[in-house]
Amino acid sequence: MRKTHAVVQVAAALDMDGRNWGYELWRKSGVRSGTMYPVLWRMLDLGWLARQQEDQAAAGGNRPPRMYYTVTDEGREALAALLETARQEARFRSLFA
Repeated sequence: MRKTHAVVQVAAALDMDGRNWGYELWRKSGVRSGTMYPVLWRMLDLGWLARQQEDQAAAGGNRPPRMYYTVTDEGREALAALLETARQEARFRSLFA
């Protein structure tokens, strides 16, 4: 995956051991949803993430079910490597300050 600011920001916002959902990732990463979701879809295609839709009963009647993203074992390794190399590159320095 090409290492862009959006990719690094989304990777840094992911909870590697928990469930992540779109609004939470959008808020934590600062990446617009129109940019963030294609990044998530690429991570899904690479096998770095798995997704699961929340049960309608858990969502209640007030909102649609959330789509949760979890980091796979392969993704944990790949994202850790991506973030480690990004920390060493000057163009990403402001993201880790």
